[in-house]
Amino acid sequence: MAHSPTPHPHIVVHSPALDGSRRVTEGDVTLGLASHLDDVIEILRLADLDRAEVEEGDLVEWQGGGPDDWPGLSEYDV
Repeated sequence: MAHSPTPHPHIVVHSPALDGSRRVTEGDVTLGLASHLDDVIEILRLADLDRAEVEEGDLVEWQGGGPDDWPGLSEYDV
């Protein structure tokens, strides 16, 4: 009997907030708040997702910049 492939969760790293942190969600569930790529990796590790999938796969949708975009307040100063 053939099994259908397990669907990957849809993970979103949202656009940076004013303090540079980024919310990480799976669907409507907030998995955590990240201040650096290492935080995203740890949040997803705790959700049993592999680091390689975070940086190289299409598992994570990055909004408002990619894994190297972590602005702080200084970038928003006028």
